[in-house]
Amino acid sequence: MKLKLSPAAVGMFVLGAMLLGVIAFLSFGGTNIFSKPTRFLIYFDESVSGLDPGASVKVNGVRLGRVAAISVRYDQPSKEALSRVVCEIDRNILTDNQGVTIDLTSPAEIQKLIDRGLRARLSLTGITGLLFVELKFEDPRNYPADPRFMTEQYPVVPAIPSPISEAQQSIVEIVANLKKVDFAGLSKDLKTLLTTTNKKVAELDLKALAERVGKAADAVNAFVSTPDAKQAFANLNGAISDTRAVMAKLDGNIGPVSDELKKTLADAQTALKSLDAAATTTRNFVRDQGQVGDDVAVALRQVADAAAALERLADAIERNPTSLLVGKKKPE
Repeated sequence: MKLKLSPAAVGMFVLGAMLLGVIAFLSFGGTNIFSKPTRFLIYFDESVSGLDPGASVKVNGVRLGRVAAISVRYDQPSKEALSRVVCEIDRNILTDNQGVTIDLTSPAEIQKLIDRGLRARLSLTGITGLLFVELKFEDPRNYPADPRFMTEQYPVVPAIPSPISEAQQSIVEIVANLKKVDFAGLSKDLKTLLTTTNKKVAELDLKALAERVGKAADAVNAFVSTPDAKQAFANLNGAISDTRAVMAKLDGNIGPVSDELKKTLADAQTALKSLDAAATTTRNFVRDQGQVGDDVAVALRQVADAAAALERLADAIERNPTSLLVGKKKPE
């Protein structure tokens, strides 16, 4: 038996499918078919590659419209090509601080937002390379409106540099700075420096230097460990102590010359002789060690000079004891 379809059932099925299609179009198409959407313009002075008609227009990531058309305008005064982007607003999702919805379908309201700092820039959609228009609010003094577009049919939202253009500009500046670097000159200077360094290192007899350092250390250890060195330092310490005692006695005998002063002078001479003997013994031993004792020899020469000066002082006092009281006679 052949099944006969009811024309009413078929009509209801077609009507239901059409109704579902309209609902889906209104829900996902983002287009208001009952009213003409509000339009505004954006002029970009950078590449809009990746921005196609139908791309989203968003505020803080919330979609409120789409890109309707894209064209290029040649600006004769500035001699540059500008990308003219026509955007449509089909959703009123913006409210003021009191929660009242702002009528974005009104060109006058859009112009008020522009005067308050509404600006537009390009942004990437993930890693796809596709672009969308992002609206945000900036200080209008930092990005003032361009007077060239005051006579347009639709409100013109000023464009601000996008993160993409800023990154591209940074790359361009880096490449330009790299081009200024004289890499050939730097390479030549570096080669010259390496050659000079290798030459200086080659001229150094590191083995001989290490041997000399080792010998110097051995000589110093041997010098310190010998009985003569120990005796010399002991004599030197004793001589210094005797000299201090003599000077203390001299300080205490500023009164009239007496036998105590003569005894003090004799003790000073004895101490000075001991000091000179200790210095001589140490200097002779150090001289036998080669170049190791140069600094020590200089110190000992200074000690010997000091001993000689003290000896001359003692002789002068012995010849003229009254000089401690009246001082040195002035030449007539």
